[in-house]
Amino acid sequence: MRELKRSGVKDFRAHRKCQCPIWAQGTLRGQWMKKSLDLRNWEAAQKLIREWESGAGHKTIPVKEACDRFLEDCKARHLRPPTIAKYNLLVKELKEEFGNRTVAGITVDELRAYREGWELGAISAGKKLERLRSFFRFCMDSEWCGRNPAQGIKAPIAATLPTLPLTKDDFDKIVWACELFPANGIYRKGNRIRVRAFVLLLRYSGLRIRDAVLLTEDKLVGNKLLLYSAKTGVPVHIPLPEEVVKQLAWAYELSPGKYFFWSGAGEVKSCVNDWQRTLSRLSELSGVRFHAHMLRDTFAVELLQKGVSLENVAVLLGNTIKIAEKHYSPWVKSRQESLTAEIEKAWKL
Repeated sequence: MRELKRSGVKDFRAHRKCQCPIWAQGTLRGQWMKKSLDLRNWEAAQKLIREWESGAGHKTIPVKEACDRFLEDCKARHLRPPTIAKYNLLVKELKEEFGNRTVAGITVDELRAYREGWELGAISAGKKLERLRSFFRFCMDSEWCGRNPAQGIKAPIAATLPTLPLTKDDFDKIVWACELFPANGIYRKGNRIRVRAFVLLLRYSGLRIRDAVLLTEDKLVGNKLLLYSAKTGVPVHIPLPEEVVKQLAWAYELSPGKYFFWSGAGEVKSCVNDWQRTLSRLSELSGVRFHAHMLRDTFAVELLQKGVSLENVAVLLGNTIKIAEKHYSPWVKSRQESLTAEIEKAWKL
């Protein structure tokens, strides 16, 4: 049998062009090993063995095993299901791309080539790159590699569009269009009540659409709503207008239970998708192009224009100050007044 020896480890089979699985046996850093490489390509097998030999000081662990361990850690940390789902997609791609390659053998250039296959916009690609860096950071902490190759990849440049809230006229059109919503399904005419209540809740609470879907009836006490962002976990009470409270009460009577806008059966994501489609239909009926987050933006901008501090608005939104400043800085009333005064003062000089 023909053999190719490298530093005490040898891979062998009858012929290089043979399609039989390749095995390796020998001594690697003082330990005897004999295992299948799960490879049929001779050059790929040689590359894998070189990676094993160059991984001095680190455990030789294949990418597919590292991916499984990483997901187990994510679940142990009780990350939100949507976050784990995104990591699931990432590790699936990593397994397909690198498979039995060792973590320590992955280079920056190979990751760049992997990123070139992403068919994503700049913002989505940037977030995926953050997840990729998290994976290799986990591998570094586990002493499976000596550096984070994903850190060598520069993030894409994404143009941040200004946050544009809805005008009062546009919002009035959206509320008016709720009366035109199709009266069918299990709620029939009650559909219009539920849609109106959902729109008003998003507008006057600033909740994300998922948090609105998961809103339970015990969170509304009188006219005060307990806001609890799933992202930050910071609770805060906010008073709602009387009309909003009344609409929520009517919507709840149509389907009494734990939640205002979800039956509690099935997947939360499916219910969120249903409400996104509802808002899309409402956009067509009203003639106003909008999505759920624009109602949240309208809530934030109105508070800022009325003098509420950016710090307090960030708490109400469940955001960090940094994120709130990034999106809403142009709307901070005190800052705009200060800038105006400074410019007028400069003109008088």
